[in-house]
Amino acid sequence: MGSVRVLVVDEDRDVVDLAQSFLEREEPTLEVETATSASAALDRVERSSVDVVVSDFQMPEMDGLELADAVHERAPDLPYVLYTARHRSSLEDAVGDRVAGYVQKGTGREQYAELASLIDEVT
Repeated sequence: MGSVRVLVVDEDRDVVDLAQSFLEREEPTLEVETATSASAALDRVERSSVDVVVSDFQMPEMDGLELADAVHERAPDLPYVLYTARHRSSLEDAVGDRVAGYVQKGTGREQYAELASLIDEVT
């Protein structure tokens, strides 16, 4: 299998840097790029090859589901994964089929193993 280009979106620079580092360490085939705003993420989706978008839910410019809709307008078949501290139960009704999967942020490396596995599953 070749490399998988992942775009991680979160307004917190530390979060995207950690996610990039741990995901690339967890799965060497992942090439992780980051964006700290929805507009930067949409620009990347439009201008570069991305295989999957991984995004936080709560962001200042638009929330993760609004971003999912905007991504799918530009690239309808691009898998979109929510990676957020919010509990799944608080999002289930709104999510529907807008996202390919969901991983809850936590502490420790397990969340990155789960996220890498989900990325592999949806790409």
